[in-house]
Amino acid sequence: MSRQRRLGAVIRAARCAQRMTQAELGRACGYSASAISRVEAGLLRPAEQPLAVIVRVLGLRLDALGLERTATLARYVTQDQEDVMLRRQLLVAGMAAAGTSMLPSTSAAAARPDASARIVGALYEPAASVPVSLHQLGQELSAARARFTAARYEDLGAALPSLLGTAQATRETLSGRAREQAHACVARAWVLATELAVKAHADVAWPAADRALAAAEASGDPVVRGEAARVLAITMRRAGRPAAAVDLLRRTAESLDQAPGDTSRAVAASLLMTASYTAACGQRRADALELMAGAEDAVGRLTAAERQRTDLFTVDATNAQADLYWIGVHTALGTPDEAVPYAARIAPARLPTTERRARYGTDCARMWHRLGDRHRTLAALQFTERVAPEEARRPALRALTADLLYAPVTVAGVRELAARTGVS
Repeated sequence: MSRQRRLGAVIRAARCAQRMTQAELGRACGYSASAISRVEAGLLRPAEQPLAVIVRVLGLRLDALGLERTATLARYVTQDQEDVMLRRQLLVAGMAAAGTSMLPSTSAAAARPDASARIVGALYEPAASVPVSLHQLGQELSAARARFTAARYEDLGAALPSLLGTAQATRETLSGRAREQAHACVARAWVLATELAVKAHADVAWPAADRALAAAEASGDPVVRGEAARVLAITMRRAGRPAAAVDLLRRTAESLDQAPGDTSRAVAASLLMTASYTAACGQRRADALELMAGAEDAVGRLTAAERQRTDLFTVDATNAQADLYWIGVHTALGTPDEAVPYAARIAPARLPTTERRARYGTDCARMWHRLGDRHRTLAALQFTERVAPEEARRPALRALTADLLYAPVTVAGVRELAARTGVS
């Protein structure tokens, strides 16, 4: 690997570890998101002053980047960081340079393409597929959804190309109402692809979400459109456009609230929760709190039967789901102490799916980490690993584990967790 590509790999790893988008980093140093993308790909070497800002913003050391200390860099960067910080940064950088796959770090897994590569293939080089009946297509889609809710992401990644190809081939043979139903199946398959790409922090989430929304609009089903709008908004937030994402979610929720059918109102409530978390990530506290209050009110207006509907695809509209979002909202706003009561009243065993239970563990780990409680952070990560081992190997959680592993004072059990999840 060339020196310039190594520089880009370390910058990308540090940015992902801090959960920054390319747009956010670009704004900090005077570059566009596309320029940061080229820097991370090793196609563009930044000028000295923007590079100095990147180093400072990401908390990197010059020697970790293979850079010499010039007069310009010296004005922006301090070198009084501890060696332990360097080890942590290099560890996370190594994970990114090797590819932040959700697969276990075994030779057999390494020989298989990761989920992102499979989605790219489905986008641009779809496999030739044979159409099936709508009934069979629905069964295949349900099986894929079951893999997602069970947090079996490797299995889902392996199944998606075939599902997407079959769904699209089936759609092309149909007309009228049957074609609209096939459009809905295509949209939901792309929703799953987007969800998987988001969990892997993969840039392919954006085109996958765009495919999902296009098919959802063609289906004429407001519920499916709401599900697709939600994943598109998540990719918009990750791309540094939280305000536009919140606007999309608000508009879609309002249209769903007026649409016929109980399911529409449940999806609208879930979109308000996503909008609240998105606003919180953009540090729009008043909007985040208002949206969560609206989401809680919307959930409260649902009947018990509506809150327990099983025809929602990758969303939920329950009191426990609202509590789960409150954890993420307060943590993102920098008030994790206000999230603790919501975490305490959730019974994780009662959450409807493995994926939601894993999300509970993930959000609690972030909350305790922000509060500086290393023991409870580790306990939350261990809980996540127990209920969903593949969730614990996601890039964001591996970065949290690395932070615990290379903290000045380690916690008993973190080395074992790091070894199991491929951090060390």
